[in-house]
Amino acid sequence: MDQGLVTKAEELLASFQKTAYVFGSGVLDRVGPIAADLGENALVVGNTAHTRSVLQRVVQSLKTEGLLVNSTLGAQPNTPVEDVHRIAGEIRQTKSDVVVAVGGGSTIDAVKAAVAAASLGGGVERFFGTGLVSEALERERGSLVPTIAVQTAAGSGAHLTKYANVTDLAKGQKKLIVDEALMPARALFDYDVTISVDTDVTFDGIMDGMSHLVEVFFGIKAADAERYPVVEELIRTGLPLLLQGAEIVQANPGSREGRKAIGLATDLGALAIMIGSTNGPHLNSFSLVDIASHGRACGMLNPYYAVLFASAIEPQLEALGRIYADHGLIKQDPGHLSGRELALAVAKGMQQFLLKFGLPIALKDLPGFGEGHRVRILTAAKEPQLRMKLENMPIPISPQLVDSAVGSVLDAAEAGDPSLVGSL
Repeated sequence: MDQGLVTKAEELLASFQKTAYVFGSGVLDRVGPIAADLGENALVVGNTAHTRSVLQRVVQSLKTEGLLVNSTLGAQPNTPVEDVHRIAGEIRQTKSDVVVAVGGGSTIDAVKAAVAAASLGGGVERFFGTGLVSEALERERGSLVPTIAVQTAAGSGAHLTKYANVTDLAKGQKKLIVDEALMPARALFDYDVTISVDTDVTFDGIMDGMSHLVEVFFGIKAADAERYPVVEELIRTGLPLLLQGAEIVQANPGSREGRKAIGLATDLGALAIMIGSTNGPHLNSFSLVDIASHGRACGMLNPYYAVLFASAIEPQLEALGRIYADHGLIKQDPGHLSGRELALAVAKGMQQFLLKFGLPIALKDLPGFGEGHRVRILTAAKEPQLRMKLENMPIPISPQLVDSAVGSVLDAAEAGDPSLVGSL
């Protein structure tokens, strides 16, 4: 493990100003004193199936500080809207003045959305889109119950971001709330708790964190003197940590060193999506919730979007190419390539990483994928509530171009061949 990268990642996280953040090894029991600064009546939200011991420690830490503690179940995978409404009801019923979310992205996202619904009234659906929670707070002169996010799985970065993904399971479609008002008042991540996370979930998280870094990097123009250097530093630190951490954890799932590397790197991905935005892969993943995890869907689609946007992201592709080449995933010298040829080399490097760890590279590899998913993806991409993803693409795509541009990506992704992607 490159300790220089670890130190740099720690420095970058320590400089994060949006949320008061405690991270590292052995920090879980600090949640009680943190909560005591925010309230006296805590609702702890979490699932017992995979995080029972963590939940028990959190509850004990809160009680040691004298807080009244109520508990309720967290969310199912992909944050079904029904779970959000149930948690909102618990917040209202218990009259909680602080909510502690203990879990991965699904539970933390559910709590963020539920706090908005509980504090402002009505259903969560009215907040789908950008900035609608803040608008309601200003209009109603309200405030949100403070949230403490205790992360238990590396990947989503939900504990550090303004996003809440909520899924309509009946339609198989995920929707998004984007609002800085949703950001947890406090966040805590003890990387040691991820040692018990199984390998499949760990690699889903790796792909999610990698997608955050890559998609934001692609979406920011190299000429953006304020943001580009910051995101470039995040990816030059975070991507190698993910590549190294993946190898360590694959060989030894109980490695604290490997788990810490992945935790730090996926946290850097969270910082990235607070600076820029994800785009194509994340947008399309929202329509694959019934057949693939979020991270797996994003990671699989990234190579194809790298080719679609080749003409607009050459500096980013060269930077990524050098990282993948340094790790033996690309054989050519990226400095000798340009344009579409460079994009195809980077895409192949991304796919080599996936293949190395037994992850899918084609939509046809996902059991259950069919024409209905293609229709769902193309329809969702045109919805006004998700338009931000189209607008934030390296080459913005209008709804009128979705069928041809995104359709080209889907053709290539179904076949597993990035060379089939068209040009913009």
